Amino acid sequence: MLDVIGLTPAEEELYRCLLQLTTARIDELVRRMHRPRAQVVAEVEALRGKGLVQSTDTDPDAPLRPNAPDVALGATLLRRQEDLEAARRRVTQLAEEYRSGLRRHHVDHLVEVITGARVLRDRLRDLQNSARTEVLWFCRANPLAMAGPENLEEFDALARGVSYRAIYERELLLEPGALADLAKGVGAGEQARVLDRLPVRLAIVDARTAICPLVPDRDGGEPSAAVIGRSQLLDALIALFESHWRVATRLRLEDPLTDPVGDGRRTDPDDRPADGYRPDADEARLLSLFVAGVPDKSIASQLGVSRRTVQRRLAELMAAAGVDTRPGLAFQVARRGWI
Repeated sequence: MLDVIGLTPAEEELYRCLLQLTTARIDELVRRMHRPRAQVVAEVEALRGKGLVQSTDTDPDAPLRPNAPDVALGATLLRRQEDLEAARRRVTQLAEEYRSGLRRHHVDHLVEVITGARVLRDRLRDLQNSARTEVLWFCRANPLAMAGPENLEEFDALARGVSYRAIYERELLLEPGALADLAKGVGAGEQARVLDRLPVRLAIVDARTAICPLVPDRDGGEPSAAVIGRSQLLDALIALFESHWRVATRLRLEDPLTDPVGDGRRTDPDDRPADGYRPDADEARLLSLFVAGVPDKSIASQLGVSRRTVQRRLAELMAAAGVDTRPGLAFQVARRGWI
């Protein structure tokens, strides 16, 4: 197995023998391994070159001792991992160039139809793994292929600097555990907003590829989707997303521990307060859920407080905004840019 990082089976066997002995001379290794002395000497020198063996002094027949393998081979493993990751990115780039060439010469390659939840899920994962700049999502309730907690690729992409903008249907926020899952994504850097209803399910990666289901959810059966390359159809889907993004309500779900001083730092570039008042981290989370239409019970669960506490805090915020109704508070939140 270790030959993938340059350690031959014979060298590995000799190294394991030395590990058992803790210290040994060349002659002892020759007897133990039942190998010609010249071969053992060559293998010891190879192990010495890889940093796996050291001598107690400069005498060629001095006792040999093994070095820790994780220290000696760790750098080699890291280089191989980096090489594999670079090769994976290169293959992804070549695959995109291949598809682009097909699309230029064959109109039927502008749209690829895929069928089955597993195929759809695998394609969504591949696209996120290849993302370089931005991923856009329309997230409707009752996912067809990939539930939020299953989408680990998003966190990997966010960690390497890919931007995520997601719009969620309000109904999805009411599903068990949905708010906690969204909070993890927002805490990792996702920009999240909410609308009453979304027209379609949609994912767009780097403004070069989109995935959109072909049949309504209610039709049942195996889901099918269109994978759409660069085209005017893709441009229209991007415009559809941007038009909904502009009118969607921002969700602020960051963990207050990540904003301990409550200074109102925001990941959403469109978030600019219109007056001098800035809600603290807890108030901002509360207001974002309130404006998104999340019921008091769900807000309380997300914030880890009682429903009565939520109602009291909303009353205090209404007083701060100078209004006495919840619709009035929602209007003031938007007007003053509090979230």
